[in-house]
Amino acid sequence: MIQWFKEQEIPFTSKDIFSNKLTYSEVFEIIVKSENGTDDIISPRSKIVMENNIDFDSMKLSELINFILSNPSVLRRPIIVDDHRIQVGYNSEEIRTFIPRARRLAAIACSATDCPLYSSCGSKNEPISDQPVNQ
Repeated sequence: MIQWFKEQEIPFTSKDIFSNKLTYSEVFEIIVKSENGTDDIISPRSKIVMENNIDFDSMKLSELINFILSNPSVLRRPIIVDDHRIQVGYNSEEIRTFIPRARRLAAIACSATDCPLYSSCGSKNEPISDQPVNQ
């Protein structure tokens, strides 16, 4: 996945949540941006969850965040976060939403026959996708 971001020339920061702990605000941001709450981000097969039969739905938000901070292994990985959304796990189609919208549109519209500047930008746009852009 890191290689994909490099190939797409998308700036990113990678964080190992075991050696460089998440902050309270980072966990809060992940929870807020998850569409389905804990179902999106918590691994029910995590050892600590299975052994302790933890009910995340009964926890207050602060309890949940503190639990995750103390037990980062319960998080599904990788978690990709930007200003507007998160993606949990690697999905080759969904990750394309992290490509800036203008570049996705340019990739669809740009071709050697239609664009006089294609030789300078076409090679970067070609591999993105030939699928319709999600708007």
